[in-house]
Amino acid sequence: MAKSRTEMMEERLRSLAQTEGIEASAVVSIDGLTMASALPANVEEDRVSAMSAAMLSLGERIASELGRGMLEQVYIQGGQGSVLVMAVGEEAVLTVMTTKEARLGLVLLDMRRASEELAKLV
Repeated sequence: MAKSRTEMMEERLRSLAQTEGIEASAVVSIDGLTMASALPANVEEDRVSAMSAAMLSLGERIASELGRGMLEQVYIQGGQGSVLVMAVGEEAVLTVMTTKEARLGLVLLDMRRASEELAKLV
């Protein structure tokens, strides 16, 4: 039986979770709706989706207004880890939450690869 688009996206997110330091991930539409997720039970999917869309919108506006070109990613560092948002085509974003020990270069590399694959499914 053929897998649905959502199942294929969730499968890719689960493989992304194999990257050391990644705790959670989601693919969110630019409207703030969850398309697929690999989030722990204590993380509210709707909250992640809404904030991801808001971060993308604000990041795009900042990049544009300050003449930085097209937005590639948004990065937030907190005391317990990071939140990274990266475009998935033009209709969605990939949001990843990491531990504070995560090697961000590796995380970003894996996110970029996942984003390219997910863009084909969006």
